[in-house]
Amino acid sequence: MASITLKQLRYCDAVARLGHFGQAAEVCAVSQPALSVQVKALEDALGKQLFERGARQVRLTAFGEDFVARSRDVLRAVDDLEDMGRVGDDLAGQLRLGIIPTVAPYLLPRVIGALARSYPELELNVRETQTDKLLAGVRDGALDTAILALPVSEPGLVEVPLFSESFVLVRPAADGDKPVPDAASLARMRLLLLEEGHCFRDQALSFCQMGAAVPRQSMDGSSLSTLVQMVSAGIGVTLIPEMAVPVETLSADVAVARFPDPQPARQIGMVWRQTSPLADQFGVMADVVRGV
Repeated sequence: MASITLKQLRYCDAVARLGHFGQAAEVCAVSQPALSVQVKALEDALGKQLFERGARQVRLTAFGEDFVARSRDVLRAVDDLEDMGRVGDDLAGQLRLGIIPTVAPYLLPRVIGALARSYPELELNVRETQTDKLLAGVRDGALDTAILALPVSEPGLVEVPLFSESFVLVRPAADGDKPVPDAASLARMRLLLLEEGHCFRDQALSFCQMGAAVPRQSMDGSSLSTLVQMVSAGIGVTLIPEMAVPVETLSADVAVARFPDPQPARQIGMVWRQTSPLADQFGVMADVVRGV
């Protein structure tokens, strides 16, 4: 049997995680044909098919699921071996950082600058995506650490709080003088929410005491910017995190109001694998992020 390479395992893992050859190639910074050739060579070496290739979706075969699960153990071990060479007083080399979309645009500019000053030899590689994909990336070794909303209660991961922030109400400017609705009243309004998969959506629903249920008058958006612009157009109201206010409301005809105490809020933190050789450095890194 031909030799299996780490490159092939990483490409295979990317396709398995994303379910798409083109997206996997983009993440791996190679062309799609080059990635496809390597995955096919891996299948040829194994003598079995790893993926079912459909017109719109790529799925793992039963054998592929078992193979990818075991190969991720190998990739994690290799990543940990590489990290051992980076252990020291300062972080250096490539760091793969994940971050959720409702934090990234507002925190990243400050974080990148602070990390560059604290760790001049650090090469930051950032991936912005939803929580479940970030957790899978950290757990499987595709990411070193991630910034997201806590708690995540994921076995094998360390959770370190960074800061808490309140949610604010965004409504049309014409409604700015009206009383701030309580959670029960908000649930009866046309509430604009992020689409499913965003943890901020679940947090907003939780505040309105609606669990996973969605009110009939609700509408979904793909980003906080979209939600705020919809409010500006008079379509409804929404909740956004406090850090997003200066950016998202700058050019929108909206009014921002705080809820009475206890205000709805979320806790932002960092997670990383308990077994990571860089765990101590990540603890120091968390202090740097906390101070921005």
